[in-house]
Amino acid sequence: MFTGLVEGIGTIKGITRTRGDMGLTIMPLLNMSDCQQGDSISVSGVCLTITKINDGTFSMDVSGETLARSTMGQLKNGDEVNLERSLRLSDRLGGHLVSGHVDGVGTIIKKESVQRSWLMGIQIDQSLSRYTIEKGSIAVDGISLTINRCQEGYFEVNIIPETARQTTLLKRKIGDRVNIETDLIAKYVERFFLKERIPENGKTSSKINEEMLKRFGFGE
Repeated sequence: MFTGLVEGIGTIKGITRTRGDMGLTIMPLLNMSDCQQGDSISVSGVCLTITKINDGTFSMDVSGETLARSTMGQLKNGDEVNLERSLRLSDRLGGHLVSGHVDGVGTIIKKESVQRSWLMGIQIDQSLSRYTIEKGSIAVDGISLTINRCQEGYFEVNIIPETARQTTLLKRKIGDRVNIETDLIAKYVERFFLKERIPENGKTSSKINEEMLKRFGFGE
């Protein structure tokens, strides 16, 4: 589990491809000397496990499933990635809960300077829009951001100078693809309260009814 508060940037130093999977070697541009083999690291929003540490670099395996759902397959030697070590129970949760399990890929279609910050608009699959709300949280390339405005298949976020300094986000151009992880809590709410279930009689029924709405304070 992560917070979406990126600690720094790393550089891709090696890529190997085997039978649909991929191996990555990364050199962090920050002190990560406390990392050990088996630790989880968020790499531009994708949770990966360290398999080897050697001479200031660490190696990780990327499965075919992860390649299909994220931008990992587009990486090249020399590319920069956002890095965050996993959350410790004693840490402050300054961002939001980020699992590192990417939901899909978005495309940057707007990038504008607004005073000292930047406004970025990202197009996403419409199926992910149900998890986006104004002032809600979203992770873009592993960065915890607040949604300024959203509509079907699109949302906007504000990039403050500190986020720009610590991450790769402002190096992305219009047309670039980014990893998207929607709010974990929103997905659980949908699962437990809103998702339609198939009862034993085979007929579809919704859990949303007048009794449930009254129980949660809606209605008279």
